[in-house]
Amino acid sequence: MSRKLLIGGACLNQIPMAWDHNIANIKDAITAAKRQSVDLLCLPELCITGYGCEDMFLSKWLPKKALSKIDEIVPLTEGIAVLVGLPVIFEDKHYNVACFIDDGEVLGFYAKHHLAKNGVHYEPRWFESWPYQTVKKIELRGKEVPFGSLELDWKGITLSFEICEDAWFEDRPACYLQHGRVDLILNPSASHFAFRKGDYREQLVTSSSKRFETTYVYTNLLGNEAGRMIYDGDILMAQRGKLIARNKRLSFEDWNLLTCEVSFDDDATVSNVQEDWADRLQEISRVIPLALFDYLRKSKSRGFVLSLSGGADSSSIATMVAQMVRLGLSELGHQEFQRKLGFDIPKEEKAIVKQLLWTAYQGTKNSSEATLQSAQGLAESIGATFYHWRIDEEVASYRAKIEKAIGRDLTWERDDITLQNIQARARSPIIWMLANLERYLLLSTSNRSEGDVGYATMDGDTSGSISPIAAIDKALVLEWLQYAEQTLDYEGLRWVNDLTPTAELRPLEEEQTDEDDLMPYSVLVQIEEWGIRERKSPVEVFEIMRVDYPKSQLKAWITKFFRLWSYNQWKRERIAPSFHVDDFNVDPRTWCRFPILSGGFEEELEELQKIE
Repeated sequence: MSRKLLIGGACLNQIPMAWDHNIANIKDAITAAKRQSVDLLCLPELCITGYGCEDMFLSKWLPKKALSKIDEIVPLTEGIAVLVGLPVIFEDKHYNVACFIDDGEVLGFYAKHHLAKNGVHYEPRWFESWPYQTVKKIELRGKEVPFGSLELDWKGITLSFEICEDAWFEDRPACYLQHGRVDLILNPSASHFAFRKGDYREQLVTSSSKRFETTYVYTNLLGNEAGRMIYDGDILMAQRGKLIARNKRLSFEDWNLLTCEVSFDDDATVSNVQEDWADRLQEISRVIPLALFDYLRKSKSRGFVLSLSGGADSSSIATMVAQMVRLGLSELGHQEFQRKLGFDIPKEEKAIVKQLLWTAYQGTKNSSEATLQSAQGLAESIGATFYHWRIDEEVASYRAKIEKAIGRDLTWERDDITLQNIQARARSPIIWMLANLERYLLLSTSNRSEGDVGYATMDGDTSGSISPIAAIDKALVLEWLQYAEQTLDYEGLRWVNDLTPTAELRPLEEEQTDEDDLMPYSVLVQIEEWGIRERKSPVEVFEIMRVDYPKSQLKAWITKFFRLWSYNQWKRERIAPSFHVDDFNVDPRTWCRFPILSGGFEEELEELQKIE
């Protein structure tokens, strides 16, 4: 028997518990694979249900229904083998499994051993870990099939499995192969996107194939599945330490198929390595637009509303929406782009942006002509609908009511934060009205650096349905705006790229800037990296950074950061759903949990001040 097979991997853009949608994508991928005469197709982890079902995985009905969907998939597997992911209840415990079906017959279930529990993952809440080298029998339609640490002899090759997190450990299922070694390992995954993570996955797959002297196939989910996590649709194949197949990630399609003719006896494997997005500026230019597109259509909304201040944050978000339209039309074409949105759109790119993105510049007497020009110029250049109104009347009304109630005038010397915040909050009700008119999504504009230190007005610039850049630091926002103007040809960004970031909430003569209010963004990002991502104490952060900054100034910045971080956890608890795109973020519902009430690092900051 020839030991040369056409192996396929498919990424799928699924939706939690959207059964018809998910099964349709699975069927379409299998059908396309059969048209290309694929022998074996590997589909992603939990692709029948979607990965993001959260606590619904704990129900009895959901795994039972997922298992019933196997009956719809089996008839499609005539002449092909397919690996498909789903949750299964076995012996009254919930497991994350992959079902191997060959030519209309279920041959067994592989159950995941290592459950993802770090950062954004909570799998041990929903699933049990399956022990190594344990195989039992499960009854399926009156027949017993293997369940657990599955290994198979199939078409003259030995075949084994890992699921996503299984591969990220030194001690892993592939170390316990019953045959000693196998010819092919399949890894269906649901690995969330993070900048440059694709490079690490490629190294992981390649090194795994070398370590176990095998062919290793990896397939990932695709798109913004459940609201926060984004999957890049990575499909990777490697053979004995060499990458033999790779797709281009971050597609707007419902699914992508990648194939590679693999020879298991010699070096006759035919490589299929496609060019991929290389750096984080390229990645962010695709991942946020893809996430916005999926969030828009899966929420059954009809467009976006944005309070466009002319500053960096709102300008970056407006440009991302325009980039969404540009990329979607380029990859899908007008007809498919319109079908996926679910409503009619114009033919021309700028006209589509005009329909999908409504913006408003909400000025006060403290707003400058420069930011108005920046907002209007950008909106006109990308085609967005642009409104302009002032909110001084509303601010004055709120101010007068409070002054009457407390029996005194408010002053900037005494009531600075109060007078700043009322301007930001006064913008929220009217922009929500605009969003509510046509079932549009209001886009929140705060970034991660602001989230760190609470430099955002609750129910002001944090107000919204979705917060696209809440996981991105301000330094990267500013870097990307330059890239978008110069490399992606969004010439309407030239105004904002000439501005110094400012909230424009104090009187213009004070020349307020964000970095004067806080600290240099480059410093804030460094303190955040060591203090939050790496969980260092204030003293440890100081010792790491002291060579680069004056001692007294660095102490002041670190003290300010940790105090503001502690005081403002309640704000982070109320951040609108945000896309997880970096290797960490400060959203307590994903990566970073911190107590709302705490000691505020008081003793640790006292220790910092004593350092000579």
